[in-house]
Amino acid sequence: MSSPKANTGVSSKPRQADWYDTPRYYDLVFDEDTPLEGFFLEQAHQLYGSSRGRRCLEPACGSGRLVVEMARRNWTVSGNDISKPMLAHARGRLKEEHLKARLLHGDMCELSLKGRFDLAHCLVSTFKYLDTESKARQHFTRIADLLVPGGIYCLGMHLTDYSRTKYERERWVVEEGGTRVTCNIQAWPPLAKERKERMRSRMRIEENGSEHTQETNWWFRTYSADQLRRTIAQEKRLELVAVHDFQYDLNQTVELDGGFDVLLILRRKPDHA
Repeated sequence: MSSPKANTGVSSKPRQADWYDTPRYYDLVFDEDTPLEGFFLEQAHQLYGSSRGRRCLEPACGSGRLVVEMARRNWTVSGNDISKPMLAHARGRLKEEHLKARLLHGDMCELSLKGRFDLAHCLVSTFKYLDTESKARQHFTRIADLLVPGGIYCLGMHLTDYSRTKYERERWVVEEGGTRVTCNIQAWPPLAKERKERMRSRMRIEENGSEHTQETNWWFRTYSADQLRRTIAQEKRLELVAVHDFQYDLNQTVELDGGFDVLLILRRKPDHA
């Protein structure tokens, strides 16, 4: 991402808006690491998977940035998302680049897709939108259903520090083609008993001589390393084979208990296991 720049102030009250309804601005904020993520996914498939097919699934594929990236890399790509504006944007990106992928509208618990996949991925904490244990387990069940034996699932998320008592904030500023987007994300201290944390994003968009700010509020389900480990263990067909972090460095693994940014590599066991 671009380096943070000075805050010039916001001239109007933020309007409530789902940032998934404005996929172009969302893309500007999160697109920079896409080639690195695509390279990591391919290499992780080679390193940890035992299937040699090139069929890729992305639950909650959003604006399609990784759908497009993996299609560029000659994968046969499928994805789903609950947001129709995001899916429309993804289809537009594919059309612009003369690429193909199968995109369906739907929940990441259900994953009403046909076929089997060699690689699946969900990299940016989207899994934490699943707000109950039953939904999380249903998701892992469907992933196991859809992976071929030896196929892998790359799942990235921020774990929860339940001792945290202060706000956490992240900030990005990006500019492209006359559009400047300043994105601030704030996380409230987690509610350990309820297993949730409040989140907010504020995006200031400056383009065509005008400026507006939009705000999205949501709740994430929280996970410690042990809580995540227990949830995964309920799906006996998946095994945890490695943990990385958001540096996307295959030469460097981390301990699940050793940090808060984790990228899990889960592998589908053989059918006879």
